Amino acid sequence: MKRQVLLERIQIVEFALLDLQLYLDTHAADKFALEQFNQLSSLLQELKEQYERKFDPLLGNGFSQSKMTWQWLNSPWPWQIDRRC
Repeated sequence: MKRQVLLERIQIVEFALLDLQLYLDTHAADKFALEQFNQLSSLLQELKEQYERKFDPLLGNGFSQSKMTWQWLNSPWPWQIDRRC
């Protein structure tokens, strides 16, 4: 999967999670929304792990027992990625 596509999927899931979080703040008993939140949380974790394995860390603290050299500043920042590709 291309970097741009994977990054866009991460952003979509993060947006959906934020929306669900705000909804759950006022509808805490909604079990369906909570189930969706939990599923999307798992998906987000998988997507982020996949991105960081293939490309670079998403955050400065994104390395977890990394075997890579420190490349955080050498990689394009998320807003520098050309989405037209």
